[in-house]
Amino acid sequence: MPNRIRQYLADIGALIETSRKDSKLQKSVGEAISLISKCFSGGGKLLIAGNGGSAADAEHFATEFVGRFMEERKARPAIALSSSSSMLTAWSNDYCFEDVFARQLEAFGKPEDIFIGISTSGNSKNLILAVEKAKILGLKSICLLGNSGGALRDMADVTIAIAERRTPHVQELQIALIHVICQEVEKAFAE
Repeated sequence: MPNRIRQYLADIGALIETSRKDSKLQKSVGEAISLISKCFSGGGKLLIAGNGGSAADAEHFATEFVGRFMEERKARPAIALSSSSSMLTAWSNDYCFEDVFARQLEAFGKPEDIFIGISTSGNSKNLILAVEKAKILGLKSICLLGNSGGALRDMADVTIAIAERRTPHVQELQIALIHVICQEVEKAFAE
C-alpha cells in the first residue's frame, strides 16, 4: 500500500509541475481572474454549475465568494446552480436534465453576470446547453475542464483546460485553480 500512496502523490505532483509550466493554462487562469473581478466590480454575480463531484466544486467555489477565502471583505454574489435539489429534480422529472442549468440561467442570469461550468470531461450536455444559453442572454462564460477540454473547449469566453484524463487528478487540480482564482479576486476586494 505505501508504494501506491507514493505513486498517487507522485502522479499529482507531476501534473502540478506540468501545469505550473503551462503558459496557456496560466494565461487562461489570469483571464478568469480578470473577468470575475470586473464582474463583481460591475455589480454582477457568478452562476456556477457542474455534475457529481464538479457540482460539489461549484458549491465550494460559490461558498468561497459568499463567505470568505482568506481575507476579510464584503460578500460577493455567487450561486451554485446545482444546490437546489428541488429545482434539479422537478425540472429533470417533468422536462429533462440536459437543460436544467440553462433553465436556471434564464431565471437568474443578467448580462453583467458570468456563467462558470466545471467538468472533468468537457462533454456534459447540460453544461454545453448552459454555455449556449449564456451566449444568448449576453453572459460571459468560463469553463474549468479536464480531458483537454472536450466539446466545451472552444465554447466559453475563457477556457481553463487541464490536459489530464484521470478524473480524480483533474478534480484535484481544478480545486487548486479555484483556490488561486479566489485568492487573486479576493485581494482586489479585501478590506
